[in-house]
Amino acid sequence: MLDIKWIRDNQDVFVGALNNRGFKGGEDTLNQILQLDEQRRATIQKLQEAQTRRNAASKEIGQAKASKDEASAKPLMDEVAALKGTITEGEVEEKRLDDELRRLLSNIPNTPAPDVPVGADADANVELRTVGTPPKFSFRPKQHFELGEALGLMDFETAAKLSGSRFVILKGPLARLERGLAQFMLDLHTSEHGYTEIDPPLLVRNDTMFGTAQLPKFAEDQFSTLGSAAAQRVAAIARRMRDSGRPASEKDFDEIDEAIEQLAPLWLIPTAEVPLTNLVRDDITDEAKLPIRVTAGTPCFRAEAGAAGKDTRGMIRQHQFYKVELVSITTPEQSKDEHERMTTSAEEVLKRLGLPYRVVVLSTGDMGFASQKTYDIEVWLPGQGMYREISSCSNCGDFQARRMNARYRPQGGKDIRFVHTLNGSGVAAGRALIAVMENCQEADGSIRIPDALKPYMSGLTKIERT
Repeated sequence: MLDIKWIRDNQDVFVGALNNRGFKGGEDTLNQILQLDEQRRATIQKLQEAQTRRNAASKEIGQAKASKDEASAKPLMDEVAALKGTITEGEVEEKRLDDELRRLLSNIPNTPAPDVPVGADADANVELRTVGTPPKFSFRPKQHFELGEALGLMDFETAAKLSGSRFVILKGPLARLERGLAQFMLDLHTSEHGYTEIDPPLLVRNDTMFGTAQLPKFAEDQFSTLGSAAAQRVAAIARRMRDSGRPASEKDFDEIDEAIEQLAPLWLIPTAEVPLTNLVRDDITDEAKLPIRVTAGTPCFRAEAGAAGKDTRGMIRQHQFYKVELVSITTPEQSKDEHERMTTSAEEVLKRLGLPYRVVVLSTGDMGFASQKTYDIEVWLPGQGMYREISSCSNCGDFQARRMNARYRPQGGKDIRFVHTLNGSGVAAGRALIAVMENCQEADGSIRIPDALKPYMSGLTKIERT
């Protein structure tokens, strides 16, 4: 969530940033924000004046009573009674304006960092570096699902019978390989990169999802414990908000908030970023404890509502997948360097596995909603003959911290400031499995085990059909 004072002081920059992100109606949104903010500040001013006058009148009543001047006390008492009603009405109006402004701000994406390339979509992303050389094969390299199904270790048909499309069953050594990948990553990040392992809940509350900006705008992309009818209602409202081409209205948010709050669902986490980042929600952390670096390997759940027709074959885009997440909580002064450090930590996973990859910085039109700047790490997949995302490392600045009210106390200072939050995949275990299978495949369809993973495979050096 953006700082209202910053918006007031940087109106042209704000509108330009929204335009660069492809956000429609930037000028109208700014005017709505300024109007609500002006009304809110005027209401607060009137409240303060009424409270000041009430205090003064109460003092005058005491003086009149002390001198037994009932004629003077009576109109003063009437005035205090009237002021009490004015103050009550003003407090109700202040809360209404606060809620409306908060709802409007919660629908606005983060502003891009100054060095983020401007562009409408992924075509404007900029490649920063390429590491490793794609392997050359004397045969046509197969895609992961061809390899897995031929080995008899990857079963989409039975998974669809159990759960529907976009699920998979891994068997035997292939299941062990995915588990070994996750263990390898967690061991690397905790023993060499300074992250503390966390085992977080997989179900979280509304305010937890709001804190990292999954709600309310992206409710359609989440799985929840709502009943099917209620979930469809929430999804329909969210879809209408997304497709309307205009800023969400107060009515939109009233409807979705009512649907969600009345039913009080728990939400399946789309990534461990959600519980890990919220560890500092509503806290004030001493600066000496920063940066906080945590990691978790968890199942993740995504509805993939906007991915119809994309990657329908194989494991690239699943409703359920396993991922190792990295989260850092820092000061504003640390966050830029921390972003580079986090990206390097994720890259090291691919280096140890011997997988070729490249790093790109995402354009303004391709970044996530909460991100200020994002690096994508894309691994080479020989079966597809292209690079595919395996990790996204994002600096969110104080955007999430404002939603979570996550702050810190600077050393030697009195002011309380918002922390900066960063998150990244370190990396997605399912996509790492795909990359290992495709890059380490042999002509006979077997798969070599990278040296870094051999300690996790109980002596197995190759996966082949038995």
